[in-house]
Amino acid sequence: MAGTDRKIHLIITRQKDAKSAPYKEEFLVPYRPNMNIISALIEIQRKPVNANGKKTTPVIWESVCLEEVCGACSMVINGKPRQACSTLIDQLTEPIQLAPLSTFPVDRDLKVDRQRMFDALKKVKAWIPIDGTYDLGAGPRMPEKTRQWAYELSKCMTCGCCLEACPNVNAKSPFIGPAPLSQVRLFNAHPTGAMHKEERLEALMGEGGITSCGNSQNCVEVCPKGIPLTTSIAQVNRQVTLQSFKSFFG
Repeated sequence: MAGTDRKIHLIITRQKDAKSAPYKEEFLVPYRPNMNIISALIEIQRKPVNANGKKTTPVIWESVCLEEVCGACSMVINGKPRQACSTLIDQLTEPIQLAPLSTFPVDRDLKVDRQRMFDALKKVKAWIPIDGTYDLGAGPRMPEKTRQWAYELSKCMTCGCCLEACPNVNAKSPFIGPAPLSQVRLFNAHPTGAMHKEERLEALMGEGGITSCGNSQNCVEVCPKGIPLTTSIAQVNRQVTLQSFKSFFG
């Protein structure tokens, strides 16, 4: 079939605002080779007409980089949390089902509020504390073996896919989720970040911490960057256990 004749069938779960009920709306979008989900949504934005030929409002979604770096375009595509920018139409079965991440509150249509994840990163101090008022120089060096696996953890783009796939992250649970746990491992391994290692581990001993992980291992299956999340969780669990003994015996 010629590219100009083929239509892509999309079924999108929409929501007018945070308080409205969700509903589904179908669209037929002209096909082009090498299209991704974002390009299909842009077509709907250009011509907001649904599959019944009725004029509607443009679908709202979030994206920034369009190259799987920012993590903003996360959504559920055919039942799996994925990045819309790197998901190609040709690799999907139709009709293509698009829905917002269910772990986070919906702002509108496919756009969600990921503040829960950012608050979790604050809770575990997922940063390297430095005094930036003067030149600190090159900083301490990391052993090459440590640098290699730490680089893999640093690929996290806070997309939220792992939180969406985790059955323990939901509105009724305070669990911070796999991504923040992996970031604890990353920053605890840094020579400067290690100065706050105990604070990060103490934060994981409280409500929503490491003990809330049910070890379903769904997170590592959906991570767009292939981050070894289950390995990180196991390592952090060991660190937390040792810290608990250290705190108990003073």
